[in-house]
Amino acid sequence: MIGLFAAISAALAVAAGAFGAHGAAGPQEADWLRTGGLYQLVHAVAALAIMGTARGPAIMLLIGGGLFAVTLYAMALGGPRWLGAVTPLGGTLLIAGWLWAAWLYWRS
Repeated sequence: MIGLFAAISAALAVAAGAFGAHGAAGPQEADWLRTGGLYQLVHAVAALAIMGTARGPAIMLLIGGGLFAVTLYAMALGGPRWLGAVTPLGGTLLIAGWLWAAWLYWRS
């Protein structure tokens, strides 16, 4: 299932980046879509790369990347600006996922 969610996450990231480049309402919205797409794509690929040896961290990277990106996507599409306060929670999960992966790799 990690692979399925990672692949869907990567596809969504590419779609968000494309929309940011060609259909965003303005430069701020395009930047949110670009940033969200970059973080989501990188972490989807990372989750695929580590899912065999670090399953928990891979899941955390997908959840963190999704939360980070979706809040930016929502604001870019006209959602409330308070969602920007939720975005760092996704970033915190990303950092925690990377640290968890580092700890697992260090132990092995």
